[in-house]
Formats: sequence, structure tokens, C-alpha cells
Amino acid sequence: MTSANFAVHADAIIPISGPENVLISHSIVVRQGLIAALMPHARARALSDIDHLELPGHVLMPGLVNARGHAGMTLLRGYTGDMSLTSWLNDKISPLEARWMSPEFVRDGTEIAAAEMLLSGITTTSDMYFFPDIAAQSLRAAGMRTQLVFPVMDTETAWAKSAEEYFEKGLALRDYFRSDELVDVGFGLGPHSTYTVDESLLSRTAMLANELDAPIQINLHATTAEVLAHVEATGERPIDSSARIGLLGPRTQCVHMTALGSQDIETVAAHGAHVVHCPRSNMRLASGACPVSKLRDAGINIALGTDGAASNNRLNGLAEMQSAALLAKLESGEPTALSASEAIRMATLDGARALGLDHVTGSLEAGKSADLIAIDMSGMYTAPHHQIESNVVYGGPGIGVTHSWIAGKNAVKNGQLQSLDSDALRHKAAGWRTKLSPSSRRISRQPPD
Repeated sequence: MTSANFAVHADAIIPISGPENVLISHSIVVRQGLIAALMPHARARALSDIDHLELPGHVLMPGLVNARGHAGMTLLRGYTGDMSLTSWLNDKISPLEARWMSPEFVRDGTEIAAAEMLLSGITTTSDMYFFPDIAAQSLRAAGMRTQLVFPVMDTETAWAKSAEEYFEKGLALRDYFRSDELVDVGFGLGPHSTYTVDESLLSRTAMLANELDAPIQINLHATTAEVLAHVEATGERPIDSSARIGLLGPRTQCVHMTALGSQDIETVAAHGAHVVHCPRSNMRLASGACPVSKLRDAGINIALGTDGAASNNRLNGLAEMQSAALLAKLESGEPTALSASEAIRMATLDGARALGLDHVTGSLEAGKSADLIAIDMSGMYTAPHHQIESNVVYGGPGIGVTHSWIAGKNAVKNGQLQSLDSDALRHKAAGWRTKLSPSSRRISRQPPD
């Protein structure tokens, strides 16, 4: 579809906003990259000045929002076995990054990540990793809407040698992308955690974010061990230290948040901070389960994130949504916890809200950007198709996205990527497998020459 003005006719629409959860026999009309209207099929098909796309057996919904990612780390997918967060990070990942980190590493990893995200329905992503300039260029070239978060550290890496250089480079990039159409939230500040960044640097980060009205994204309360170690060292829980130095606020994105007590939840709610829930990564590392029901009851906004492929293996928006819904029931012991409708909202509008993008994307309503996906619901795994939202969340295997549009432009069409070469990405991945694991004897299929 090349026209800037078109209508998509599907069996159903999940708009997220509005009085009805699901609209049957409705179409979405797009003009110049924006949603113009949602209307019944007959009215939409009567429009003669636009192109028309018929998608029988499909449901339309907003593109998914991945509120936490490390796209460059995709090259480390499956490199580590099953281990704890501490061993995974300190014994495996950090040494690999120290040896291999480069602009090429980030570019190739980010392109592979973008391909997987787009094919699983993610149209907006937040990314925090080294060489954010390279990541921004790669994600923009893929057509994705992006919030970039530059790392804040006081240790030398391939990207920066000191805290001063991290700030200098990050803020320069923030200015460079200030008016970009897709990298349109500006750059956020990304101190890794309270256990890897000292309090003086965290305080400086908080002050700068306040001056710039910039988002902060930080790992908090990711494990019980992290919390206990912080209490032993400082006499405070990490969330209390963060609140005291001004790190918590309406633009703060608290990632993981698995080890929480009632007072911690009250603190987050009092400061209006957001929580980014990464269920599959937390489950794989046995880090714990975010108490989603308790957070929601306290009025806290919760977004979904995949984290990196190195700890998740998948950057699949549909799979993450399904895992979040199931884990919420298991963690709370309540089968009604996080309904299918609520899980879809968490993966769309609530994620956009956490990134400060809910005025642009996250729901299908007139005036917003045409960021939407079409999911084929005609497979046997949805038959006999009693309840659309339930099938979207629980029925699918994480595939089925046949089309996606970002700002009205096709990113996926008939299941094929429009801005990325899948075969070329497979070749790149195979090359990095050889570099990173030259002695590996695992049998895998090489891509054709």
C-alpha cells in the first residue's frame, strides 16, 4: 500500500479507547499518517478517494509498545545457560560486552531486534544500551517509533570513559534528535541501578532530568537479594533512596520491581512513577514476579517490556502480553487478575503513557498516529473464536501479525518486513555466532549464499 490515504477493513477492531472494547464489522480510515476515523464497513467502503485493503479473518489493534529493551544485546541471545541474574550479568554478559562492544555490534544487533519486534506487533520501543546513536539510526531506518535512553555510568566502556562523557554524548544526541518524527520523545537518562551507580551520580542524574523534563529509566527492586544488600549497605530500601534524592517522579520508569512490600508500592504511587514489567526475563532469571495486581490497585501505571534477548530470548510483544496475563494470575492467586482486556491495554496505551507518548500512539482514535497492527485470527488455535480479546492474548503462539503500520507507513506487509532484509540479517547473525563462539559445535542451518 503506497497511498498516504487508505482504509483497512477487518472483522474486528480493538480500539483501546472508547465505550466498546471490540468493534465488529468496522474499518479504520487513515489520512496522511493519522487516524481519520473508525466507521462501519459500509461507510468506509463507500469512500472513493482512498485505497482499500480487505483483511478478512483479521483483528486490528494499536501497535504494541515495548517499554524496555536492549536491542544491541540481541547478538547474545541464547549465549548463556540457565543461571541467576548475578551470575548471568557478572560472569557472562559483562565480559562479553567488554570484549566485543562496538558500533557494528550495536547496529547488527539492533537491526535483528527491530525485525523480530516488528513481526510480533511492536511498533514503539524504548531502548537503553551503549552507542545509542547507532541504535537510534537503526531503529529509525526500520521505521520504528522509539524512545532512546542513554546509559549513565561512572565506569569506562567502549562508548564513554567517564560519567562526564556519558552525559556529554547523551545530551548531544538528545539535541540532535529533538525534532525527529519517530525518535520523538527525546533521549532519556538511564542509570543502570542503585547497586551499580553511586548515589552522587544518581543525584546528578535526577537533577539533570528535572531540569530537562526528561524521562529516567532505572532497574529497581529486581531481586530480593538486591534489596537486602542495599538495606545492609545504606539502611534504606532502594526505592526509598531513589525517592530521597529526587529520582522518582511522573517521568520515572521503574523496571522489574519484583521485590516489593506494601510501603514500596505506596512510595511509587505517591511519586506518580511508572513500572515497566518484564515477565519473561524475570521468569527466566528467577528474579521474582512483579505484583501487578497490587500495583494496579494502588493506581500505578504499568507498562510491558521484553528486556534484552540475552535474558529473554524473545523480543515478541504478543508473547510478553500473554506471559504477563498468566503470571499475574499465578502471582496473585486470582484467576481474575489482569484480564485479557487489561493485558492488551498494558501492552499498548499504558506503555505509551509510561513513555510520555499516549497523546501520539497506544490507541486507535481519530487524530492519533496511525500505528496499528493486523493479526490473522483465522488459524485453528483461535477456533471457534468465541472471544476476540481472549484469543489475542491467550490463543496465539506469538505469531500472526500480517501487517503493521507506523505513522501510516507499512512496516510489515503480508508478513514481510518492508525496510529490513531478513536474509541479510540471518547472514549477520551467523557471522556473529562464529565470532562470539568460534568453538561452538552446535548444529544450525546456515543461511543460503
